[in-house]
Amino acid sequence: MASFNKVILLGNLTRDPQLKYLPSNTAVCEIGLAVNHRWRDKEGVQREEVCFVDASCFGKGGEIINQYMTKGRQILIEGRLKYDTWTATDGAKRSKHSIVIDNFTFVGNREGGEGGGAPAARSAAPRSESAAEPVARADAPPGGYDDIPF
Repeated sequence: MASFNKVILLGNLTRDPQLKYLPSNTAVCEIGLAVNHRWRDKEGVQREEVCFVDASCFGKGGEIINQYMTKGRQILIEGRLKYDTWTATDGAKRSKHSIVIDNFTFVGNREGGEGGGAPAARSAAPRSESAAEPVARADAPPGGYDDIPF
């Protein structure tokens, strides 16, 4: 039977990124993301609920997130769900879903927070340092896409 595992979220970082390296020297950046849902109830009162999600990005993409992102910054991530299970120190079984990031786009201005327009319409590799906002694809080629004319 076929299956499909794809997640796209736009939210704010709940903490500064944490960069680690695997024994194979592959970078792993872990982030926490807060995603809001707003609606009006039957009485017309504005309501909001927040969903907190953990995500990881491997390789050069993880290093880029660690370099440019800080707590409170907005990011659009695209990836897949991963289910983790472990045994806690008290012996209890624990589990949670997290996201493995395939692509991401930085949203907002460099000073942090929202604003500055909508996310980029397409995924791209890292831009040059002079670009207004770094945008990356987690599996981008080492040389990037700087020679593309658009």
